[in-house]
Amino acid sequence: MNNSIEKPSIVCYGEVLWDIFSTGTRAGGAPFNVAYNLSKMGVEANIISCVDNDEYGRTLVTQIKDWGISSEYIQIDEKHDTGTVIAHIDEHNEAHYDIVQPVAWDFIEFKEDYRQKVADADAFVFGSVITRNEVSRNTLFELLETAKFKVFDVNIRPPYFSINVVKDLLFKGDLVKLNKAELHNIIELLGKDYSSESDAIRFVQDKFSINEVIVSKGSQGAIYCVNEKQFEFPAVPVTVEDTVGSGDAFLAGFLSKRILNAPPDQIMSRATALGAFITSQSGACPNYTSADFELFCKSKI
Repeated sequence: MNNSIEKPSIVCYGEVLWDIFSTGTRAGGAPFNVAYNLSKMGVEANIISCVDNDEYGRTLVTQIKDWGISSEYIQIDEKHDTGTVIAHIDEHNEAHYDIVQPVAWDFIEFKEDYRQKVADADAFVFGSVITRNEVSRNTLFELLETAKFKVFDVNIRPPYFSINVVKDLLFKGDLVKLNKAELHNIIELLGKDYSSESDAIRFVQDKFSINEVIVSKGSQGAIYCVNEKQFEFPAVPVTVEDTVGSGDAFLAGFLSKRILNAPPDQIMSRATALGAFITSQSGACPNYTSADFELFCKSKI
């Protein structure tokens, strides 16, 4: 982890796409949402992904550059459309998604210069959706061999989910982040009865030799487990605009402190605050500054 005064860096791998809502179209994709919010927290964030050379792809790359995030590692694939997701918000302000396939980010090719970029980064973030196609899946497993701190954001989105692939990724992860429903799902798929959160987390840690696990629980807060220790943290109360990208923002807030080896209370304070801040905004990547976020934090103390 980074103990120097240099700007910390994190590489996020996976889908970049357009979330298409009834009210408009917004840039998104879980790893990109993490990268966007990391950049707002002062981290050098890079995204490895793929788009088509179509209007959606060109606009997405331009948007990413305008946000101050490098597009150097975003491939162009003219055989497959830029990724889109048909999204809708239900009466409880919860987001639901129809992830179109196949699209460009299903076909991320391995490139040799990615290996050093990932090896030099303080953390490497990836999810399970990107493994639905063997091309991007094979590239992911190649990059996992060089990453020094592997962050698995489970992000189950049926039917783009294989328990066997997820098990392989759990064995690779140094830090695993799930929400409450994903923890339930994985425990059941592993054939174990769910008795309590603590027992379920300990089971996952022991079975897959994972040092750190985060379970986000929305309005019920979150649990951060480090080896044998468990820390519970309450949610920051806000008026919910929508929940799109709130878990991704939570992870970005967490990592922005974790890579600096901050104590658990500081790590989780940043994580829960950033998750809440994004929940109070519209969309996963609202336009904001670090000063806007700090003002929000002060108002909640």
